Amino acid sequence: MLHVGLDLSRRRLDFDLLCEDGSRLERGAVPPDADGLRGLARRVDVFGEPVCAAIESMNGARFVHDRLEELGWQVEIADAQKAKGLAPLACKTDRIDAWVLAELSRRELVPSIWLPDPAVRAERERARWRLHLVRHRTALKNRIHATLLAFGKPCPVSDLFGVAGRELLDRLEVPQPWRGTIDASLELIEDLDGQVRSCERELRDLGADHEYVPLLMSAPGIAWVLGYTIAAEVGDIKRFDSPSKLCGYTGLCPRVHQSGERDHRGSLAKAGPKYLRWALIEAAVHAACSPVYRERYQRTAKRLGRQRGKKVARVDIARKLAEAIWYMLTRNQPFAPAGATTPLAA
Repeated sequence: MLHVGLDLSRRRLDFDLLCEDGSRLERGAVPPDADGLRGLARRVDVFGEPVCAAIESMNGARFVHDRLEELGWQVEIADAQKAKGLAPLACKTDRIDAWVLAELSRRELVPSIWLPDPAVRAERERARWRLHLVRHRTALKNRIHATLLAFGKPCPVSDLFGVAGRELLDRLEVPQPWRGTIDASLELIEDLDGQVRSCERELRDLGADHEYVPLLMSAPGIAWVLGYTIAAEVGDIKRFDSPSKLCGYTGLCPRVHQSGERDHRGSLAKAGPKYLRWALIEAAVHAACSPVYRERYQRTAKRLGRQRGKKVARVDIARKLAEAIWYMLTRNQPFAPAGATTPLAA
């Protein structure tokens, strides 16, 4: 078996080719495109042995993984943070990184990550694109609010972008170029509204046939948009052995530094997809008002005080939702609080 470490950058792919005994056969760099990968495969195939490669998780790593596996290689994508923890070095270059990955592959120590199949990747892209559009729309709305505040124009309506709000914006006198900025922002918001509605129609149609979405919608705080997002980000629930594994994947657990009798809990780990954390926190905001979680939320918020308590309480409810989601999806059952005899609708 030959072992190849791959370090990807914008313009090149550094590689280090090692034998089973650790001796180096070749090192170099190729373009990180389809032709460059085919050339790399031909250079390595002359040795006539099976190839195992490792590359760090980053944008573009999945393309390298897919193309090389089509050419007969076995490729693992390594968790970048865990790989650095396994091999901390004082000197860091692209060549050294490629050698480190080759050594980890040779010693069977690659901290490989789970790779979603093309269907799950498509689901994630649909949900993430909708969120991307919504964030752009929110940024434009905030810009208009900031412009009005800069010129001392109060906002007497509850929704500045509803019918009454649009009429108010048309009547307000704001000097140029700020008037042009408001008009252009309103046009962009209207266009984004149409794009978001189109995405939501697609998600609603696809979510109706999804294995997980109907179950997720039975939990408090989860409607079809959040349900589709959570289902896409979780992927195959069978890869999580326990509820705690799923909670750890969400990144909503605090960092722990423990030594002897000293036990310090820090900020959230924030591992795993940020979109999954966003969806669970959004669901927790609404779930905190449900009879199932209201008392727990209020108790935590009161105990920690007004400033910090509500944030911590929302994260706590999000973790409880993650645990409930694991049981729901592994057992293929709707949400039901402990001790309930019938499922509780959202």
